[in-house]
Amino acid sequence: MGGINTSVGLAVYPILYILLKPYDVGYIQALLYSQIICITFSFFSNKYFVFKTKGDIKKEYPKFFLFYGIYFILNMICLPVMVEVFNINPMLAQTLFSIAIILSSYFWHNTITFKPTNGEIK
Repeated sequence: MGGINTSVGLAVYPILYILLKPYDVGYIQALLYSQIICITFSFFSNKYFVFKTKGDIKKEYPKFFLFYGIYFILNMICLPVMVEVFNINPMLAQTLFSIAIILSSYFWHNTITFKPTNGEIK
């Protein structure tokens, strides 16, 4: 499932960027839309297939969203810098940024988001 989640995470932004560009949707707007899709998909795929947790969604989702919220803020800063200052294509810039998210997300979710609490069995 990790491979599917990674594929979705890497594919959604370029697809939306290409599909929405003719409608004057900028690369930052495409980022926002892609993050909504990817975060939602990632939460459910991680919860039910990767970590197979039976924990409370109301407790897990805020921790999950905190991770992606922090990365989203960093992404909103880094993507324009990469595109406007370093003249990197938005799709390549987002792919490079996504790699950092992919590499660190498993560790965050394993130790914080989906970590069983006292008495809870995964």
